[in-house]
Amino acid sequence: MLQPIDLGLILIAVLVFAAFSRRLEASVITMPMVFVTFGWLIGLSGIELVPMGAEREIIHVIAEVTLALVLFSDASRVNFKFLEQNFTIPIRMLLIGMPLTIGFGTIVAYWVSPDQPWAFALLVAAILTPTDAALGQAVVNNQRVPERLREGINVESGLNDGLALPVVMVAAIAVVQLAGKSIEGAPDNLAMFALMQVVLGPIAGLFVGYVTARLLDVAVSNGFATTAYQGIYFLCAAFLCAVFANMIGGNSLIAAFIGGLVFGATLKCSRQFITEFMESEGQILTMLTFLIFGAVMVPIGLSHATWKTFVLSVAFLTIVRMVPIWISLTGAGLNFEEKAFLGWFGPRGLASILFALLIVENYPVPGADEMLACVVLTVIMSIFAHGISATPLSSRLTKNNSHP
Repeated sequence: MLQPIDLGLILIAVLVFAAFSRRLEASVITMPMVFVTFGWLIGLSGIELVPMGAEREIIHVIAEVTLALVLFSDASRVNFKFLEQNFTIPIRMLLIGMPLTIGFGTIVAYWVSPDQPWAFALLVAAILTPTDAALGQAVVNNQRVPERLREGINVESGLNDGLALPVVMVAAIAVVQLAGKSIEGAPDNLAMFALMQVVLGPIAGLFVGYVTARLLDVAVSNGFATTAYQGIYFLCAAFLCAVFANMIGGNSLIAAFIGGLVFGATLKCSRQFITEFMESEGQILTMLTFLIFGAVMVPIGLSHATWKTFVLSVAFLTIVRMVPIWISLTGAGLNFEEKAFLGWFGPRGLASILFALLIVENYPVPGADEMLACVVLTVIMSIFAHGISATPLSSRLTKNNSHP
């Protein structure tokens, strides 16, 4: 059980980070780096941050809630007029780059672990393909990066989570069936399940995003809503998208992103409260997620890490991601450095953790510990590699693009 002194240490860490946040934002040190490291030290010290036996379930819930909020928030701030003129970049990355990444990743995963079936390699690739909206904020919120690149990264990370989930589920079921095991609660019709996920998710997001935006406009224009509660309203709207999607059988992550897009495009009143909320209350949830990840998941992942998981992690952060994205952007009017930039900034984080925990909790997949170790190791490397490189590479890109 978490003792008062342990809670005090955590609160002091948050206070110190908040006090030096401006200095840290100007450096290569990011919030996920700080809190994953602090969480890992907490785990080493023996502090029980979450109840024993419920660690994975708690992380699963917190990661899903955090990811839904981040997706809704990022989508609500998308510049629609600009995106209409530059939609080819995220479309290419999603419809060409993502399938190529899963395919290439499957080949690499099978090459590293030929003793595992192809379905297991596909499962690992599908889990590690989605990029992370929370870790991508260091670039998405950097005004020095060209807007078409920022919006491309934002839209890609917002939609690839939900698009990857049906592939993850199909691969997990195939692995279990190949092992001769049964699955409780598995979809009877995988094709229908996948179709419902990618069709009903956007429908839920469209409906909730539009209705909540219109209601808020009415409330603000009539003086019914205070500024302080607009942030709470925004939070509930994000979660309602995810909940409604789950109720009708759609994908909650796609619903959250589409809902955010519609909310931002429909809202007529000032949306300053969105930025203020996400830069204050919203950050607490992200801090908590990475803190618990560092305390609980990092020790588990490192304990099962092998040379195979290390090679796979490095590969998925580099060639497995960068080559397909480069191919998908051929003919998109981007120069060498811009394509390399988009290929590199595909951080792995909450979505991969969420999918891995979903499989571990619900499917008796042989080799689950190795899979979880690979995911954890990839996320750790991504947090530090992408965090350290975000500012200097963004500055370099801006400098080079400023010259004719």
